[in-house]
Amino acid sequence: MSFLSFQGPNRILHLTWFAFFLTFLAWFNLAPLATTLSADLGLSRTDVDALLICNVALTIPARVVIGMLLDRFGPRRIYSALLWTMAVPCVAFAMSDTMTQLVITRLMLGCIGAGFVVGIRMVGEWFPREQVGTANGIYGGFGNFGSAAAAFLLPVVALQFVEDGWRYAIALTGLACFGYGFVYWAAVTDTPEGQTYERPRRHGALEVSSWASLGGLMVMQLPLAGALALLVWKLGAIGYLEGTGQTAAYGVIAALLLLQLRRSWTVNAPQIRAGIPEDERYAFRQVAILEVAYLVTFGSELAVVSILPRFFEETWSLAPAAAGALAASYASMNLLARPLGGWMSDRLGSRKLTLFVLIVGLAGGYAAMSELDASWPLPAAIALVMACSFCVQAGEGAVHAIVPLVKRRLTGQVAGMVGAYGTAGAVAFLTVQSEVADIHTFFAVIAGAAVLSAASILALKPVT
Repeated sequence: MSFLSFQGPNRILHLTWFAFFLTFLAWFNLAPLATTLSADLGLSRTDVDALLICNVALTIPARVVIGMLLDRFGPRRIYSALLWTMAVPCVAFAMSDTMTQLVITRLMLGCIGAGFVVGIRMVGEWFPREQVGTANGIYGGFGNFGSAAAAFLLPVVALQFVEDGWRYAIALTGLACFGYGFVYWAAVTDTPEGQTYERPRRHGALEVSSWASLGGLMVMQLPLAGALALLVWKLGAIGYLEGTGQTAAYGVIAALLLLQLRRSWTVNAPQIRAGIPEDERYAFRQVAILEVAYLVTFGSELAVVSILPRFFEETWSLAPAAAGALAASYASMNLLARPLGGWMSDRLGSRKLTLFVLIVGLAGGYAAMSELDASWPLPAAIALVMACSFCVQAGEGAVHAIVPLVKRRLTGQVAGMVGAYGTAGAVAFLTVQSEVADIHTFFAVIAGAAVLSAASILALKPVT
């Protein structure tokens, strides 16, 4: 079946990746316009850094929550509702005049990053197992390109207006999301005709099958809370959210963690005691391994894209525009690499081996990048960065070729937790980058994390 057609499952795929594209266009609409915005409102570099942190702060819990809602209510309702509701903070951000308004609206808008999770379940419902990797790769690759499109398009849009161009450009991304929510609602269904949408038996936490899996589920929630605590600490370090506010934020994170741990126990412990039927069982370690793999793939992508322009500019004395274009090419690789990673997972016979090889390639790529300096010819450096980018984004495709196959009726929650780890990885790696002495150490840390991820993949149960 040609994925270029607009019939049957392909129609759903194309409508869904465009919804994802719009969410990323809106989510990443700040960075390309940050200079203009800060000049217009008199913001400092520290103010802009705070807004960029706010942009990802709530994405982590939002992906988990959206995953739960998705499995319960279906992707058509959840994607449409997300597009409608997130248009509000997007337009409100464009209308903001004070730092307080900017912070509040940016925190809310960060929830739009959860849109990615919805399409993973939708694609899993519409495509057979032997094509789901390629389809999810197309969904992820073309949708993820929204971040690169924001960098290319929004400054051009802003220039079309005499005054307040950045406001119009940002507001238009929100209005596009709002309008497309109605298109998506009218044009898709959750499943092909005649099929039933399977829902979780229990609500409030991911279902697991054994005491060991329950322990693993509870342990794997700790790093997500840790990533949120890192964000709070970072906001304090740059002069925001100090004193009582910072203490209160830590308290909220701790309370939410305890609540989620309690829900995990109350949802699963009685069922485990009573006995889980064999056909309902699955190994939670599959989820944990995919979480770590997405941490080093998508997490490193978000982090590296944030620092590449400065790296190229300072190392090879490039003009800012040229350095920015090279950095954007790293994200643009999504159009090719992520679908190809899903296709490789579908076609090469072993999803486990495909993911392992790509993560090893990622580790090698970042290890080599840790040696990059001005002595390297620029073309060779670009080739290395692009090769590493291919492994990173093909690895993302290979991860989500497996996610829908773990347990179909729980796909939304699994995708939500895996996706949350991607954002948490970006937070962790960017924190490392801000604390280490040089960027080479930053690349080396990512390489080390990837080696650990590759080792964990050896424990992944074969998935066909």
